[in-house]
Amino acid sequence: MGGASSSEGAIPKGMEILAEIKPGYEEILSKDALDFLAKLSRKYSGRVTQLLERRREQQARFDAGEKPVFLPETKKVREGDWKVAPLPADFQDRRVEITGPTDRKMVINALNSGANVYMPDFEDSNCPTWDNMVQGQINLRDAVRGTVSYEDPNTGKKYALKEGKRAIMVCRPRGWHLWEHHVLVDGQAVPGAIFDFALYFFHNAKQLLANGNGPYFYLPKMQSHLECRLWNEIFVDAQKALGIPNGTIKATCLIETLPAAFEMDEFIYELRDHMAGLNCGRWDYMFSFIKTMRNDPNRVMPDRSFLTMEMPFMRAYTQLVVKTCHKRGCFAMGGMSAVIPIKGDEAANNAVMEKVRADKLREVKDGHDGTWVAHPALIPIAKEVFDEHMKTPNQIDRQRDDVQPDAEALLLVPEGPKTEATLRNNINVCILYMAAWIGGTGCVWQWVRYGAKLDCGKTVTAEMVRQVIEEEVEALQKQLGTEKFAAGEYLDAAFLTKLMCCGRELHDFLTLPAQDIIIAMGK
Repeated sequence: MGGASSSEGAIPKGMEILAEIKPGYEEILSKDALDFLAKLSRKYSGRVTQLLERRREQQARFDAGEKPVFLPETKKVREGDWKVAPLPADFQDRRVEITGPTDRKMVINALNSGANVYMPDFEDSNCPTWDNMVQGQINLRDAVRGTVSYEDPNTGKKYALKEGKRAIMVCRPRGWHLWEHHVLVDGQAVPGAIFDFALYFFHNAKQLLANGNGPYFYLPKMQSHLECRLWNEIFVDAQKALGIPNGTIKATCLIETLPAAFEMDEFIYELRDHMAGLNCGRWDYMFSFIKTMRNDPNRVMPDRSFLTMEMPFMRAYTQLVVKTCHKRGCFAMGGMSAVIPIKGDEAANNAVMEKVRADKLREVKDGHDGTWVAHPALIPIAKEVFDEHMKTPNQIDRQRDDVQPDAEALLLVPEGPKTEATLRNNINVCILYMAAWIGGTGCVWQWVRYGAKLDCGKTVTAEMVRQVIEEEVEALQKQLGTEKFAAGEYLDAAFLTKLMCCGRELHDFLTLPAQDIIIAMGK
């Protein structure tokens, strides 16, 4: 692995880049951009470390028996009559948002997709190899300037931006828990969130404004309003450094952790000059519920397929998002339907599409201002449902006074089956997703930890799970073929699955142990 240090001139003093600066990378990693990054990192990295330690301390209290509560010290914020700063004119209609990584073809297809918003993702859907992170910045820079194009080396097919209206970009940097280990400032790794934000903002903020848009962001994985306060201070400093009016940045926070559900008003308040809304990050929220309440044997989840959005604890969460956002004058964004079209089986595909339609219908009727889709083929369905039931650009004026914050409802665990078929499916999906840097194993870890009895009468043990993992690996090898199996990261993924399912502690995030493997492989 190549590297560069401050002695090479373009790198600021005290900064090291422990990776190869390939041709073209120097345009993103320019001296001015790296100076901007280094200043933000020096000022705020220590705060990131402190906030992560605060998370650990808070989790220790949950492990000891405490439960999340609406904070007494911020009662005045929750009861106050305040609203966020006005939302930009170009950002009033977000009814359909598509998400995906920042590879070049994906960026083009997403901007052309017909969605109102595209969230280029440096977080969950992206593996943070050095090339992915820098090339992704290059792709977004070119997209902002309208020059991005791509030719598939295998097919020769060419991709380019269409004329006319394109999706608005809302960039998602990494969460506070991830670090950019390829870049050191004064010997310490840079927070991944600051790396992603700084480079995107520095290179694109003024061009976005010239385009009639603005520097908009999705902020993931936060667990406390103090983490929002840190983002707000970074935004203030960044705008000042570039001579951009304060409040130009607009941010949407994902409510995808259980502690965050108890601090929605506080999230919005801390970012009120820069706040665009909250989003229901439903799948991460379920995992966070499991992780946060991991030491409570009375809160063991049933089969994942049983955990629908109709469950009371999920209804309490999503409707509270709508109530809170609309009270404060910002967007309440719906969540992701975790399905994609099924090719070659019309009946099965129609059934899946009806589930998507029902999911989006529930969201728009609840008062959400827009929703997420993972695949372009789902955009027409989502748009049709929202167009029919939301005639205005958004529903912010619709107040949900019928919804009341309810701590017990937010913490209510549903009853349901625990089947061996789900155990095997979870492990199979986990191995596949981990091999591609996606997935989670919260329910399986719970079942092992508390010796859950399956509906067939078997008790879940670590030995049983290890055996199932090995059997599923063998099945995958047969399914994929030896050559394709060997070319993937399935054995590493299987090891990580064992580690997360059978370990003494439940990892806070899949990406933490997975990132260690990425670094060890020199990526």
